[in-house]
Formats: sequence, structure tokens, C-alpha cells
Amino acid sequence: MWILGALLIIASVAGFVWMRATKSELYAMIGTETLSFPELEDLRRVSDELGGRGGFRKVTEVVGAAQPRPEGPLTAEVSKTPCVWYRYQIEREYEHVVYRDGRRRRSRRTEKVADHTSNEGYALIDEQGRTIGVAPDGTRPEAVEQTVNRFEPYHGGDQSFELFGLRLPAMFGGNQDSTIGYRYREWLIRPGTRLYVLGEAHDAAGPLVIGKPQSGGHFLIAAKTEEELRADRTRRHKLLAAGVLIAFVVGIALIVVGIIK
Repeated sequence: MWILGALLIIASVAGFVWMRATKSELYAMIGTETLSFPELEDLRRVSDELGGRGGFRKVTEVVGAAQPRPEGPLTAEVSKTPCVWYRYQIEREYEHVVYRDGRRRRSRRTEKVADHTSNEGYALIDEQGRTIGVAPDGTRPEAVEQTVNRFEPYHGGDQSFELFGLRLPAMFGGNQDSTIGYRYREWLIRPGTRLYVLGEAHDAAGPLVIGKPQSGGHFLIAAKTEEELRADRTRRHKLLAAGVLIAFVVGIALIVVGIIK
């Protein structure tokens, strides 16, 4: 019983950390001003006039429609959809067998085979056609479109399987004799998707780009409005606060009962 109590205490600590991070993101959105692209250009121009060319930095929020980089859109690996950002994940589902007390026990398990996020930059464009670059830096955006979520059974007679049009040997996935199949998932941002970005605008490379703050801070990219994100964070904070309190109290109670017994 005390072991369960200890696990609940650990869960409450993890929940508390997540709760504080959620609150910090909410306060960052509330406390950061949303600036238009011309307003950022004006601030950058003042910085240049004061001798700070190439050193402009401003934490801000921007909103615009996703636009591909000058080289053109990316192509999502699984669905082959044109996009500005994508992520794919492949998992192997297999049967795990153990022998206990002279009996064979089976359970279905999952292992990650691949998890890739594109790092190429893209841009946001406003209603007047003005743009600002986005440096994603591996950050995974929120509320983006999921284009693929499918399971493909593995056929044991085949000694290889196909991944993105390539035939790979069976050993790639480990012990293929127990493989049940592969689950493919993909998420992406199509050109034209309206995005909210909280980060730091800078001109270190010349044109204005928004990315992860140099000195630390929040960097959020989402296919949602700021109002929707604030509502999400507020709701999550309330749920976490209640869960942390309940888990801590119940965990302490179980530990005390376990010690007494």
C-alpha cells in the first residue's frame, strides 16, 4: 500500500511541475504584446538608427498564414502532402511472451521505430502580403492537422517491410517473429494555415525572423488563436491543481496506513 502512496506522491510532484509550466505559459501570453509586421519593422528601423544593426531582439506575438520558404514547400514523408512543417512517427506493435509459473503469458507492446520533425524554416504572411520568417528549431506546434493514423499488419512470411517506398530488412524492427504490425502517424502544417507564434523576433541574419528566445523563455507555435490557447491553459491549470492536491493527500494517507499496518 505504501508503494502506491509513494507513486501518487511522485505523480503529484510531476503534476505540480507541469502546473507551474502551464501557468508560466499563460502569463507569458497575457504579458506579451501582439505586434503587426510593420510595427516590428519600425522597431527594427529604430534599432538600426541607434547603431544596433543586426542586434534587434523583441519578445512578441505574431499572427499570420503559413507560407513556404523560397525554395518551395516541403513534402510530408508519409502522405506526400505539400506543407511547411511535418512530423511523422512509426511504432512497431509486437507480442511479448514471458514464462511464469510454468505458463506462457502474452502481452501486446509497442516500441518506437522512428520519430522525425522537420527543421526547415518557413514564413508567416499577413493580409497585406508582408512576411516574417519562422525558425521552428525543432519545436512541435500545437493543434496541427493529423493527416495519417493507420495500422499496417505485418505478414510473417515476408522477410522485409516497406518504409517510405524502401524495402528494409526484417531485422530493422527487432524480433520480427513477434511483430503484429506497424502504426504510422503524421502531422503537418499546410500552406495557408493561420498560426499564432509567441517568441523572439530578431534580425541576426538580415530579414526579420521569429524563433526561440536567445536568453530563454517560451516559444509557442499553434494553429489556434491566442484566446483558444489561453482558455486551454486555464482549463489545464485548474485540472492539474485539483489532481495534484488529490494525489498528494491520498498518497500521504496510503503511506501512513501502510506504515501503521
